[in-house]
Amino acid sequence: MEISTHTDGILDHENAELRERVSDLEKKVREQGDEILCLKSAMAELIRRMNTFDSGRAVQNSILPSKFKTPSHKKPVSFPTNTLNGSGAKEYVVARESMSGSGRRTPTPGTPKTPQSGMRKWGSYTSTELSHNNMSNSARDTTFESEEGYVRMYLRGRPINFYAPTETVSSYDIKADASPPEQKLNLEWVYGYRGRDCRSNLYLLPTGEMVYFVAAVAVLYNVEEQLQRHYLGHTDDIKCLAIHPEKILIATGQTAGHDKKAGKPHIRIWNSVSLQTLHVLGIGDFERSVCCIGFSKADGGNLLCAVDDANEHNLSVWDWQKGEKGKKIVETKSSTEPVLAAEFHPKDENVLVSCGKSSIMFWTLDGGTLGKKLGIFEKYEKPKYVLCLTFAPNGDVLTGDSNGNIFVWARGSNKISQAIQGAHEGGIFSLCFLNDGCLVSGGGKDRRIVEWDSSYQRTGNSAEIPEGLGAVRTLNQGKGKMVLVGTTRNSILQGTYDLKFTPIVQGHTDELWGLTVHPNQNQFLTAGYDKQVFLWDTLTHSIIWSKDLNDSAHCACIHPDGTMVAVGTQSGRWLVLDMSTRDIISSHTDGNEQIECIEFSPDGNNIAVGSRDNFIYIYSITDEGKKYNKVGKCSGHTSFITHLDWSADNQVLRSNSGDYEILYWKASNCKQVTDTSSLRDTEWATQYCTLAFESLGIWPEGADGTDVNSCCRSNNKQLIASADDFGKVNLYSSPCIQPRATSHKYGGHSSHVTGVRFLYNDSRLVSVGGMDTAVLQWQLQ
Repeated sequence: MEISTHTDGILDHENAELRERVSDLEKKVREQGDEILCLKSAMAELIRRMNTFDSGRAVQNSILPSKFKTPSHKKPVSFPTNTLNGSGAKEYVVARESMSGSGRRTPTPGTPKTPQSGMRKWGSYTSTELSHNNMSNSARDTTFESEEGYVRMYLRGRPINFYAPTETVSSYDIKADASPPEQKLNLEWVYGYRGRDCRSNLYLLPTGEMVYFVAAVAVLYNVEEQLQRHYLGHTDDIKCLAIHPEKILIATGQTAGHDKKAGKPHIRIWNSVSLQTLHVLGIGDFERSVCCIGFSKADGGNLLCAVDDANEHNLSVWDWQKGEKGKKIVETKSSTEPVLAAEFHPKDENVLVSCGKSSIMFWTLDGGTLGKKLGIFEKYEKPKYVLCLTFAPNGDVLTGDSNGNIFVWARGSNKISQAIQGAHEGGIFSLCFLNDGCLVSGGGKDRRIVEWDSSYQRTGNSAEIPEGLGAVRTLNQGKGKMVLVGTTRNSILQGTYDLKFTPIVQGHTDELWGLTVHPNQNQFLTAGYDKQVFLWDTLTHSIIWSKDLNDSAHCACIHPDGTMVAVGTQSGRWLVLDMSTRDIISSHTDGNEQIECIEFSPDGNNIAVGSRDNFIYIYSITDEGKKYNKVGKCSGHTSFITHLDWSADNQVLRSNSGDYEILYWKASNCKQVTDTSSLRDTEWATQYCTLAFESLGIWPEGADGTDVNSCCRSNNKQLIASADDFGKVNLYSSPCIQPRATSHKYGGHSSHVTGVRFLYNDSRLVSVGGMDTAVLQWQLQ
C-alpha cells in the first residue's frame, strides 16, 4: 500500500543521497561559472575601454555600472557609462547563484534575472579591480576614499561603495576596532517542534518537563509552570533523541553541519538537570547524519546503539561511558534502505531490534560482532515499510506498518505470533505502552489514536487529531493519565480520551522567511511556505491567531498603527489582512514572481513591494487602509529585490538586490535618485538593508554576498542584529561601520537564519530559521 505524501516523508528520505550528489555537481558547475564570470568581466572592460577611447571620453570609473543596454544583433556592442552617484558611475556587482547544499543551505533565494533572452549582465572592471577578484570579502580589500567620503568593500571580488554621513567623514578611521555591545542575548523561548520527518522524539522527564527538539535546540518544557530550558550543545539539526533508563541522562544525535570538525555528525550525551555535556561520541565515525539512537535497558543503560545515514545505514554499538568520546564496540552494515527505528530489548541483554523499509531485523551482540536475523512475515503481506516498534511488558516486540497492521513478534522469535490487521486506515507511525498496561497506536492517514487492552482488543477509547494539526507522529506517556502526541505538522498535543487533546506546542511546517513585529505590542507575526500566518504573543508564548492562505507566504509587514498586516506570497500576489478579524482587506498581484519584501512607509500612507522580477511597486493608501492606488514601478535593478528601507520623512526608498546593488528612489514618482552622495545624510526609519554604510561591518571576512540574509536595527539605534547562512544570530553595536566588526554570536538555528527583528520596546529579539522552521525568542540582557 502506498503511503500518502502528506503523512510521511520517507520517499524524500530515500532520495536524499541523490539530491546531495546533484547538489555537489551543481556546486562544481557554479564554481566553474565564477571563472567564466571573471573572463567575461575582463572582456567587458576591454570593450568598454575601446569604446571610450573611440568616443574620446576620459575613463572615470570609481564604481561599477549597474545596468547595460542589451546589445542588438545589428549594432556593435557598447556599454554606456550612465551615472548614479557624484563620481559619474553606477554601483554594480554580480551575485552568485543561490546555492542549496543537500536541501539544507539556501541563502537569499533566486538567481539574478536578466530581462532579455536569458542574457547575463556583467560588470566592468579596471585592472586594479580585477586584482581584487578573489571571490571573497576581506578587510585588506576594504578601503576608505576620504576625498569623496565613501567606503569601498568587495563581495566576491565586486566593489560596492558606501557613502558615509558628512559628520562621520572627517573622523572615520577604517582601521579602528569595533567592540561588541555590552548587551547580550539570552534564549528565552523556542517555538516549534520537529515532527514532520523525525520519530520517537517526545518524552516526559521526572522533573515534569517534556523533552523534544527543533532545529539545533533540545527543549525541556514544563507546561504547568510555562518554563523552558534549552540544551544548546549541538551545531546543526538534531535528528534523534533517547532517554537513559534512569531518566536523567539524554542522548541526542545530529546531522552534518557547517563547521569542519564540530559540524560532523555525532552524538552528545548530556545531563537533563545541569544541561552539561558529558560525552561526545562518533565525530568522524558517522556519515551524513545520526538517524536512530537508543540506550540499552536490561543492563541498566551501559550501551548505546546508533544508526547513521550512510548508504548502508551502519549500525554501531558504543560503550558510551569510556572517556569523553566513548568507545565503539562494533559496527556493521544494516541496510541499503532507510532504517526508521533501532532499540535495545528491555529484558534480553545484548539484543537489538531495528525496522525500516519492508523489514524488521533482530540483532544479537556477541563479543565484537553483531548477528542478524530477518523477521519472517510468512502468510502475511510484507509491508512497504515497518514504521515503528515497541516492546510489550512480557518482552514481545510489536510493530506498526504502512498497511495499517500491528504484528506481535514473540520474545526470542523472528516470526509473527499474533496479527491485528486493519488496526488503522493507512500507516501506523507510533506504538506505546502506557503505565496502565494499555497499548496506544497512532495513525497517519486516519490521524486516530486508538487504545488496546493487554490482549490487543480495542477498549473503545479513541480520538482523532484535527486535520490542521497533522497526523500522529509519536506517542508517549504524559503526566498521570495523559498522553503526549507529536504530529507531522510540527505540533505537540496532550490530553485524554475524555478531556480531548489540545495543542501545547505549534509551529510552521515548511520553509520560513516572513517575520514582522507589532508597532506597540509584545507581539510578532510569521508567514511561511506552509501557507500559514501566525500572530504570536511573546509574554504568554502562545499563538493569538492563525490564518490559512491559498499561497505560500514569503514576507510580511504590520502597518504602523497596528491595525493591518501586508503579506507577500510566492505567486506575486500580496494581500492586506485586518489584524482583528483576519479578513482580507485588499489583494493585489504585481508580476508573477515571488514578492521578496514589503514595507509600509513610516506614516502608513504608502507601501513598497519588492519583487523577484527586479521591480519595486509603490502604492498609496487611502480610506483607512481599504484602498490602494498604484503610484508607479521603480525600474533599474538588474536582479531581484532583497531588502527595502524607507527614509524617516517618507520621501525616499533604499533598496538592495540579488546582485549587490544599492539604489535609491523618490517615493512620489518612482524615479531613481542618481546622485547617491546627496543622500548620505538621510535618516532612515529602519535598517533592513544589509548593504548600507550603517551595516557594512556585519559582513564577515570571506562573505560571498549571500551569507547575510537579514539585519535589523534596534529602535533605540544602539544595536544591530544580523541573520546568517551558518545558523547564527549576531549582535553588533550600531551603527556597525567598521569592516569585520566584532559581535556576539548565538546558535540554536540549524538552517540559514532568514530573519531577525527587535520588538517595539527593544526588550526582545525574534529570529526565524529557513528550513528548520524554528522561531527563537531572545531576551536582551
